[in-house]
Order: sequence, then C-alpha cells, then structure tokens
Amino acid sequence: MIYYPDLFNFHFMDAHRYFILNKPYQMVSQFVSTHPVRLLGDLNFNFPPGTHAIGRLDSNSEGLLLLTTNKKVTRLLFQGKQPHKRTYLVQVKNAVSEESVQQLNAGIAISGKGGNEYKTTPCEVVMVEKPDPLFSSGYELREDVANTWLHITLTEGKFHQVRKMVAAVHHRCKRLIRISIEDIRLEDMKPGEVREMEEQDFFRKLNL
Repeated sequence: MIYYPDLFNFHFMDAHRYFILNKPYQMVSQFVSTHPVRLLGDLNFNFPPGTHAIGRLDSNSEGLLLLTTNKKVTRLLFQGKQPHKRTYLVQVKNAVSEESVQQLNAGIAISGKGGNEYKTTPCEVVMVEKPDPLFSSGYELREDVANTWLHITLTEGKFHQVRKMVAAVHHRCKRLIRISIEDIRLEDMKPGEVREMEEQDFFRKLNL
C-alpha cells in the first residue's frame, strides 16, 4: 500500500466523505446535464456539496460507482502508476466460443482515441452462469434469446472498452454491470442504493 501523507492531512482539515452507489440503468454518472436525463441528484440521498463521481459508467451500464468530495481520488485511482482492478458482469447476445474468450484474455484490437486502433492489455475473462440474484435493470433480454454471461476483470478503462472488446469478437453487449473496484464490491446493494464508507476503509479497500 502506498501512503500519501498530504492526502490524509488534507482530510483532517476538510473532512471529506466517501460513498458507493449501485448506479441504476439509464442514469448518467453526473449531477448536472444540459440534456433531459436521470441524474445522480435524482436519487433519494442527500449528498454533500462538492460530491462527484470517480470515473463513470455510461447511461446504459449499471453497478458500482464511487463518489466523493475528495478531488484527489480520481488521480490516485485511475491515473497513478499502480494499476487497479475493475470487474464486470457482462451479458452478450448469442453463445461465446472458447476461442473468443482466449482472444479477449490475450488482448484485442479496438478503436481508440481519434479513431486509432488500440490493443487492450491482457485481462481475465471467463464464462459464468447467469448471476443469481440479479436485480432488474429496466432492460431484460428475453429468456428464449441465446446469450452468454462473462466475468471480465481489467486494469484499464478506455472509453466504452468492455463494449468494444465484446464487439471485436462479434458479440453485442446487452447488459454491463460493474461489480467491484479492487476490494470494494457491489454485493447485495439494490439499484439506487447508496452507502457511505469511512475514509480509512475506503482507501484500504482500493489499495491506495
């Protein structure tokens, strides 16, 4: 674990707060927008001024979202030298082959910034049974439609990376649920549920 003394001294002066959320389907990861969309402020929770999301999940993605009043956390978690694991449950249409799983594990070419091709770093991808229990997202693929659930763990977060990865092996992502970031896990949280964490526990579980 890396210790950042300036970060913790800053905490004692300002008393930052830390939250985890099970972000619902069709909600954006922000408090303000010029578009008519569901916002984090629409949740039944009184966030303190200055709260912002650490990283984002797109509107159609669900699951674990971290929020804080501490602006330094995003840099430490996503821009530092030490990689941090993020794990997703992904439902794709049709049956996925073992060959496709191996391609995803080894790294696969996707479109990157500016339309340039980017090869993803090796990651961990396995096929799993349908998660149970699995809270409704507002979107459900019909039971009679062939589909596969994947458990994907990666340490990078390019724009729409998981969706682009499964598209690269000719599958369409139907549900995308982030279930953990390092040792902070979604567990049994219901969509829209918010829990507050103590700072020490928050940093320890994120391996910061």
